[in-house]
Amino acid sequence: MKLHTISINNLRRRKAKMAFLTVGLMVGIATIVTLVTLTRSMSSDIERKMDAFGANILITPQSNGLAMNYGGISLGGVTFDQREIREEDLAKIKTITNHKNISAVAPKVLGGVTVGGHDVLLVGVDFDSELKMKQWWQIFGAAPKGDTELLLGSDAAKVLNVSFGENITIKGESFKVAGVLEQTGSQDDALVFARLAKAQKLLGKEGRITLAEVAALCSGCPIGDMVTQIAEKLPNARVSAIQQVVAGRLAALDQFKRFSYAMSGVVVFIGSLIVFVTMMGSVNERTVEIGVFRAIGFRKSHIMRIILLEAALVSLLAGLLGYAAGMGGATLALPFMAESKDAHLVWDGMVAFGAIGLALVLGVLASLYPALHASKMDPTEALRAL
Repeated sequence: MKLHTISINNLRRRKAKMAFLTVGLMVGIATIVTLVTLTRSMSSDIERKMDAFGANILITPQSNGLAMNYGGISLGGVTFDQREIREEDLAKIKTITNHKNISAVAPKVLGGVTVGGHDVLLVGVDFDSELKMKQWWQIFGAAPKGDTELLLGSDAAKVLNVSFGENITIKGESFKVAGVLEQTGSQDDALVFARLAKAQKLLGKEGRITLAEVAALCSGCPIGDMVTQIAEKLPNARVSAIQQVVAGRLAALDQFKRFSYAMSGVVVFIGSLIVFVTMMGSVNERTVEIGVFRAIGFRKSHIMRIILLEAALVSLLAGLLGYAAGMGGATLALPFMAESKDAHLVWDGMVAFGAIGLALVLGVLASLYPALHASKMDPTEALRAL
C-alpha cells in the first residue's frame, strides 16, 4: 500500500475532525485574503481618485515681499523684484528624475479685463491639460476649440448675463461663449477662461505665464522629492506642494494596512494553533495504528510523511476554499469601505498563490511536531494497547 493511499484513507475515516481542521484554517486564510484584497482595492481606488483631484504641485513666480505694519495696524504689503516664468521653461519639468509620475502640467496666465462694464479675471489655459486635470468640471455647451471661443464660470456668466452660444467683447474683439461651467464652489466659478496663447496676447504677456499646476497625484508619488527636483530646474520659480488631503487619505490607508497586517498575524497564529491541536489529537488517537505500522517495518520517515501528507492535503483544500471565501467577502465589503460606488475589486493571481502557499506552510509547519512525535513512538508500547 502506498503512503498517499494511507493518508487519504485516514482522512476519509476522520471526516468530522478533518472538516473542522479545514474550516478553521479556511477561515484564517479567508480573513487574510479579504484584508489584503480590500487594502489593495482601496489603494487603487484612492490612487484613481487622486488622479482626478487636480494639481498637487503649484509653480508661481519667485518674488520678494515686504509686509507693512505700523502701530499694530496692517497697511498691506509691497512686492518688489517680481520675477516671471517663461512658458518655454516649463518643458524642463518633464526632464526631472520622477517625470514618469507627472500626469499633466497646466500653465496659466491671469489678468483683469473689462467686459460690458464689469471687471472680470481672464485666465488663459491649455484646455487639453486643464480638462485632464479637472475631471470634475461639468460644462453646459462645449469646451473652447478655437482662439475666439471662451469658457465661463457659473458666477461670471450670471454677472455678465450671457449663456453658451452668445457673444461678448473683450478689448474690441468678439468672442463666442462655447460653454458655461456648472457650479463648482471654487474660484473657477468667477473666472473667464480663454486659450492660453490668445489670453497672453490680450494681456500683453506673450511667452509668459502667471502660474502652473502639476498633477502628480498617485499613492506612491514622492511629492517632496518632485518639488525639490522642479525647483532645481526652475530657480526663478516658487514650487510648493498642495497635499494636505492626499496626506490625510494616505495616512488613513496606512493605518488600515497596519491593522490588516496585525489581524493577519493573529489569524496566522490561531490557524497554526488549530492545526497543531487537531493533528496532535489525531496522532494520540492513532497510537495503535502507528504501532502496527512500525511493527510491520514502516520507518520513522514513512510515519512522518503520512502525517505531513494528510496535513498538506487538508491545507491545500483549506487554501483554495479560503481564497474563494476571502474574495467573496472582499466583494461584499468593498462597497461599504471604499469612498466611491464605482470602486473595482483588484484580482491578483499572486494573492491566490500566496493564500494557497500560506495554507500549506501553516499546515505543514504546525503538523511537524505531531508527525515527529508519531515517528518516535515505541511500537512495543503502542501494541500493548491492543
